Amino acid sequence: MQATPLEILQQYWGHTQFRPTQESIIQSVLAKKDVLALLPTGGGKSICFQVPALLLEGVCIVVSPLIALMKDQAENLTSKGIPAAAIHSGMNFHEVKLVLQDAVEGDYKFLYLSPERLETKIFKDYLALMQVSLLAIDEAHCVSQWGYDFRPTYLRIAAIRASLPGVPMIALTASATPLVQKDILAKLEMSKADVFHQSFNKPNLSYSVFKVESKIAKLVEILQKVTGSGIVYCNSRKQTKNIAYLLGLQGIEADFYHAGLDAEERSKKQDDWINNRTRIMACTNAFGLGIDKPDVRTVVHYDAPECLENYYQEAGRAGRDGQKSYAILLYQSEDLLGLAAMPDKRYPPISSIRKVYQELANYLQLPVGLGEGQYFDFDLTNFCTNFQLDSHLVTAVLKILEQEGHCSFSEKIFLPTQVQFTTSNQELREFEKLHPPLEELIKTLLRTYEGIFSFQTSINENKLSIYLRQPVALIQEQLLQLKAFGIIEYLPKKENPQIHFLLNRASADYLLIDQDHYLARKEQYRKRLTAFLDFIQMDHGCRSNSITQYFGEATDQACGICDNCLNKKKNKLGKNQFNEIADLIKSLWSNPFPVKQLLQDLDSNQEAHVWEVLQFMVAEGLISIDEEGMVKKR
Repeated sequence: MQATPLEILQQYWGHTQFRPTQESIIQSVLAKKDVLALLPTGGGKSICFQVPALLLEGVCIVVSPLIALMKDQAENLTSKGIPAAAIHSGMNFHEVKLVLQDAVEGDYKFLYLSPERLETKIFKDYLALMQVSLLAIDEAHCVSQWGYDFRPTYLRIAAIRASLPGVPMIALTASATPLVQKDILAKLEMSKADVFHQSFNKPNLSYSVFKVESKIAKLVEILQKVTGSGIVYCNSRKQTKNIAYLLGLQGIEADFYHAGLDAEERSKKQDDWINNRTRIMACTNAFGLGIDKPDVRTVVHYDAPECLENYYQEAGRAGRDGQKSYAILLYQSEDLLGLAAMPDKRYPPISSIRKVYQELANYLQLPVGLGEGQYFDFDLTNFCTNFQLDSHLVTAVLKILEQEGHCSFSEKIFLPTQVQFTTSNQELREFEKLHPPLEELIKTLLRTYEGIFSFQTSINENKLSIYLRQPVALIQEQLLQLKAFGIIEYLPKKENPQIHFLLNRASADYLLIDQDHYLARKEQYRKRLTAFLDFIQMDHGCRSNSITQYFGEATDQACGICDNCLNKKKNKLGKNQFNEIADLIKSLWSNPFPVKQLLQDLDSNQEAHVWEVLQFMVAEGLISIDEEGMVKKR
C-alpha cells in the first residue's frame, strides 16, 4: 500500500503536520495539475514538490538559478536517504554525462539544474530517455521581466514541456506582485494552473522603520534590548566587516559574511551562526539563502535594499518559529536620495552599456566572434581602476548584459580543481619509478577518480589530504610538479568572481539590446522603487498591511505591533484629554473662530486629537466647520 503525503513528511522530515496550504498544493500536484505556489520566505516551498515527487514514479527535475542552493538541497536530500544530484557549472562534460546516465537508469528521485542546462544538447538527448515525474521551477519570479530578478534563460523553460507530455509543472516563488504572478502563468504556459497563495502576513513579525542620526548607535540599542540571534544586512562588503567590529567593541558577539570570502570560510561562519556560537551576522544579501534557522529574533537593515520584494524576503528570515520577532530598517535622508537616483544608475544609457562592454572585452583580451561558453576570472575592482569606471555603473551593466543574454557575472561561483592524465600507462609506470615521492599521489588519484585517464575530472584536494595524511599545500605543490612533467593537465579550483560568456563576443557597436523592453523594465523598476520609498516614509497606517496589499492580498486588519500601530495605540485619545479639548472649544464658541486659533492654544502634537474631537462634535450636531475653517456653535 502506497504511503500518504503525511507519512512521507513524517518519515523524512520528522514533522507531524503540514504548514498552511502545503497539503492542498501537494494533492494538486499528485492529481497531475500544474501549480503556481506563492509561499512567503519560511513557508516551506521545497516540501511542496519534494513530498509528491517521492510518491510519483520517476525523477523530479528541479530548475533553480542558485548554484549554492541547488548543491545544498541535493546534499540535504541525500543525507535523508533520498537519492538526489545537482548539475552545476563546476562539473565537466564527463561528470554531467555520468549524472544524466544515472538519472535515465532511475538512480535519482531529484535532479537539480540551472535553466541554462535545459537548452544543452546533452541534456535534451538524455531527457528523451528519462521517466520524469514532475518539473519544479524554483524562484519562478525570474521568468518575468517585470520582476525584481529577471533572468532571460527562464523564458525558455516552457519549451521543454513539449517533450514532457502529461508531466505536471509546479512553479514556486516567495514574492510576486499580481503583475508578476500573471506574467509567470503566461510565460510558463500554465493557463490552467491551480494557484495557491499562502498569506504574506506574518502576525509575529513587528516591522519598524527609524530615521536616525547615528545608525550604529541605534543598532547597538536595538541589539541590547532584543536578545537572541540576529542578522544585519548591509550594502557593501566593507560595511559588514566594520559593523561586526563595532558591535564587538560593545560586547555583542558578531561576525561578517559576504560573497568575497572563500567557500570554506563562508561555510564556517554560517555554521557558527546557525549553532549560536555567533549571535549576530553582519552581511550582504549573499547570506541567508536556503538557511532555515527558526529562532532568528531580529533582522536589521542597516542599508535599505532596492525594493519591497527583497526587503520582505530578507526581513522574513526572522521569527520562523512563530515567536515574536523584529524587522527593523534604519535610514537617513541621504539614503532616500540615493534610492531615488537608482533608476538612472541601474538602467544607464545604452551608449554607456556599449562602452563598458567594449572595455570588458579589452580587459579579457577577447576578440570578436569568440568566447561562447567560456569562464574568465574577473576582478571588478581592478577592472574599474584600470579603465576608470564607476563600480555601480559596471555592476549595473553586467546585470543588463545578463538579462539581454550576452554574458553573466557571478561573485559566488565555485569551479573545482580539474585533473586529467595525459600520458600512457607504460610511461606513467616509468615515471613513478623515477619519482617515488609522487607515486602515492598518482595511485590515490587513479583509485579515487574513475575516468581520470580519459576525461577532465573534478578532484577535491581536502579529501586527498585526508586520504594521504598530508597538508593540502603539499598536494597542490605535487599536482603542479606532475603538470610540469607533462603527466597531467591540471586546472586549479576557482573561487574568484567569474564572467561567463553566453554568446560569442560581439562588436560593441552592434551589441544587440532590445531598447523597448529595456526602457519598460526601467519604468517598472522605478515603480517598485517608488512603492518601497513610500513604505519607508509612511508615518501612519499598518506596515504589515502595506506589505500584504503590495503583493495583492486584501486585508484591513491592522497588525497592532508595527511601529505605526504602536504609535497609534500610544497616542490614543483618552477621556480626560477629550474633555480638555472639548471644554476649550466651548469656551471659544460664543463667536465663530478659526480652527487655527484652537491649534495655537494647544501643543502641536495634539493636532490629530483636536480634529478627532472636532469631527465628533460636528457629528453630534454641536458645531459646524465651514470651508474657511471657521468653527460655529449650532
